Amino acid sequence: MSSSTPPTPQIASYRDAGVDIAAGDALVEAIRPAARATDRPGTLGGLGGFGALFDLKAAGFLDPVLVSCTDGVGTKLMLAIETGRHETVGIDLVAMCVNDLVVQGAEPLFFLDYFATGRLDVADAARVVGGIAEGCRRSGCALVGGETAEMPGLYAPGHYDLAGFAVGAAERDALLPGRVSPGDVILGLPSSGVHSNGYSLVRRIAAAAGLGWDAPAPFAPGVSLGEALMEPTRLYVGPVLALQRSRLLRAAAHVTGGGLVGNLPRVLPPGVVAVIDGGAWPMPPVFGWLAEAGPVAPDEMLRVFNCGIGMALVVTNVASASSMLAELGEPFALIGRIEAAPSPDAPASLRFSPPPAF
Repeated sequence: MSSSTPPTPQIASYRDAGVDIAAGDALVEAIRPAARATDRPGTLGGLGGFGALFDLKAAGFLDPVLVSCTDGVGTKLMLAIETGRHETVGIDLVAMCVNDLVVQGAEPLFFLDYFATGRLDVADAARVVGGIAEGCRRSGCALVGGETAEMPGLYAPGHYDLAGFAVGAAERDALLPGRVSPGDVILGLPSSGVHSNGYSLVRRIAAAAGLGWDAPAPFAPGVSLGEALMEPTRLYVGPVLALQRSRLLRAAAHVTGGGLVGNLPRVLPPGVVAVIDGGAWPMPPVFGWLAEAGPVAPDEMLRVFNCGIGMALVVTNVASASSMLAELGEPFALIGRIEAAPSPDAPASLRFSPPPAF
């Protein structure tokens, strides 16, 4: 009878299971300089702690109200993954959050991100977080921390997801929206394109047209379709806060999913109607292409996309507001007016007169 020595059990490790702690540490070190460059008055400490501290008094607030929001980038991430263009989705992430803060009258103070993937690619993740830091820098917001989650088996190879969390503050007497009345004027700040909404439809249209992301963009000569569609969401913090601090702004709406129709009435009181002149601004060519190539009906275009207006501003003193935007170098268009609804108790609504042409 023969005997044999049983094999020595192999010691399992977290890395064997697909999670590389060293890669996570390397990412923190890679992004530390970019995060440090976003420091602003009120920031305490740096990356690496269990929590981030912020001093509102040092930031100059007297009677502050905190405002917070969270958002993601949606399926625009699929374009970043499929094109290998990871540098700008972080700007999108910040913009989707801080643009929501400023319409409440809040100054963005600090930002945290959540990056989740199946297997961490330090180089690609650093490019994504570098974009987040750039978005924070442009909006005066400190990148104070975040979380990187490596979850093998949950995400396809090379895929990742993003979420952002922004906190701002406003003086109690400066919160928006304020008093909006018939006779007020609506100014529109232009979008840079599709921004970060509607990409499930955009991707379906491109696939139905047989266009790859490296094909020439039908609406933007000289660039690929992927490059054109990856144009990041505009940051509106500077002009909106300037108008708010000058007491020129009654209300503001960040135009995301739902378009003008779904977003502007959210900041208006009962008893008013926002009347929008659909011919008051140039329609970016990307929306004409989407409407034709889809084909997508005009009502659906207006419900899904920003259609060229990324921020709508309700002002009373249109001359002063226009002068301030011009001094800031911020393009704008006078796109509508506030009228009384037939009933003072009617919910706020919006109508186009005339509707935009695609």
